Amino acid sequence: MKFSSFFIPTLKNIPAEAEIISHQLMIRAGMIKQASAGIYSWLPLGLKVLKKIEHIVRDEQNKAGAIEVLMPTIQSADLWIKSGRYEDYGKEMLRIQDRSGREMLYGPTNEELITDIFQSYITSYKDLPKNLYHIQWKFRDEVRPRFGVMRGREFLMKDNYSFDLTEEDSKISYNKMFTAYIKTFLRMGLTPISLRAETGSIGGNLSHEFQILAKTGESTLYYDKDLEKIDPETINPDKLQSYYAAVDGLHDEKNCPISKEQLKISKGIEVGHIFYFGTKYSEKLSAFVQNNKGKKTAVHMGSYGIGISRLVGAIIEAFHDDKGIKWPISVAPFHVSLINLMIDDKACAKMSNIMYEKISNSKLDVLYDDRDCSIGKKLSDNDLIGIPYQVIIGKRDLKDNIVQLKNRLNNETKKISPEEALNFLLEQTLTDF
Repeated sequence: MKFSSFFIPTLKNIPAEAEIISHQLMIRAGMIKQASAGIYSWLPLGLKVLKKIEHIVRDEQNKAGAIEVLMPTIQSADLWIKSGRYEDYGKEMLRIQDRSGREMLYGPTNEELITDIFQSYITSYKDLPKNLYHIQWKFRDEVRPRFGVMRGREFLMKDNYSFDLTEEDSKISYNKMFTAYIKTFLRMGLTPISLRAETGSIGGNLSHEFQILAKTGESTLYYDKDLEKIDPETINPDKLQSYYAAVDGLHDEKNCPISKEQLKISKGIEVGHIFYFGTKYSEKLSAFVQNNKGKKTAVHMGSYGIGISRLVGAIIEAFHDDKGIKWPISVAPFHVSLINLMIDDKACAKMSNIMYEKISNSKLDVLYDDRDCSIGKKLSDNDLIGIPYQVIIGKRDLKDNIVQLKNRLNNETKKISPEEALNFLLEQTLTDF
C-alpha cells in the first residue's frame, strides 16, 4: 500500500478532549474519529489493527473448540424479563421500542439470547459439551464515557458461552477458556495477569479477570512474580489460578500470603473476564437436557468475554513512547514502513520501487511512504503510527549502497545494504508472523 493512496489523517497536536495516551495517539495516528460521546468511526489504520486482534482471538477460540455464531445487536426484552435482568441492569442498557411498540434493547451482553438458541435445539446430554461464541458490537450507555475506546459506549467484543451437563464438566470448559485467553494475550506480545474476580451482575461463584501489564494502566496489581513466567506450550490453569494476585484495594499488605521478594507490583488494564455461573440462566430460560438416566436437568453454563476494541487502546498503553505507538508485530497494521526521503531523486525512487515490489510479494504487509512532504514529517508520522520495521532510503546513504533499518520497538537503527535489509525482513516471515 502506498501512503499517498491510503487514508491516514495524522495530527501533530494532542487533541484537547483526549485524557490518556492511547486516546491521544489513536486520534493523532488517524485511527479513529469520534462520532458522538463514546462512539467512534474506525478509520483504515485503526480498522487494520482491530482486524488483526480479532483474527488472533478467533483463531484461539477455534483451537479451543468453540464454535462461531453471529447474534444480532438488537434483542427482544422478553428474554431479559424472563431472566430477571431487564430491570436490574439499570440505565446502562439502551431500551428502545420498534414501530409495533415491542420492547427491544441494544445488547450489552448475550447470556439470554444464546441460552434461548441452545434450548431451542439441544435436548440430550449426548450433544454436550457445547461452546458457542461470536464477535459482535455491544452498547452500554456509560454515565461518563471517557478514555477513547478504553471506556466507550459502543465496543467490539468476543463473548462465548459454554454448556455442560455437570459442574465438574463446566469447570473443564472454564479452564479451556482460561488457557485460550492466556495464549491469546501472549500472541499479542502482552503479559497477562489472571486474578480471581467478583462475578457481579452476571452471577455465579467463579470468575477470573485478565489484566495486561502497562505502565500507564488504570489499576494497581499485586501478584506473585511467577505469573509473568508463562510458557504458552505448557499452560496449567490450575497452577496459574493458585498464585496470589489482587487488584487495587483488594490487596491486604499485612496479610499477604507471599513474601515481599516474591510480590510484584505493577500497573494493569483489564481486557478479559470469564465466569462460571451454574444454572442461573438455564433454569429461568428452560435450557434443560435429559441425562443418561432420562432425567431432565438444567445445563451448567459459563460466559467468557474479551474486549477486542478495548485491546487496541490497551496495547498502545503497553507499547508507546514520546514519539508515538510501538506495535507488537502480530497486531501491527503493517509490518514494514518503506520511507523514501527524496521522491524526486531517481536513485531513491528506483531502489524504493524495487524494495516495495519485493516486500509486497512476500508475506509482509508494507506501507510505502511516497508522499511529497518534508523529511521531518515523514519520519515523525512513521514513528507516530508505530509500524515495527522502518526502511529509510536517503540520497546520501544510497550513494554508498546503504539504507537505514529501524526497529521501532527498541528504536535501534543500523545502516546496511538494501540486500541485507531485504534478507533480514524476509526472514522474519519464518518466525514472527
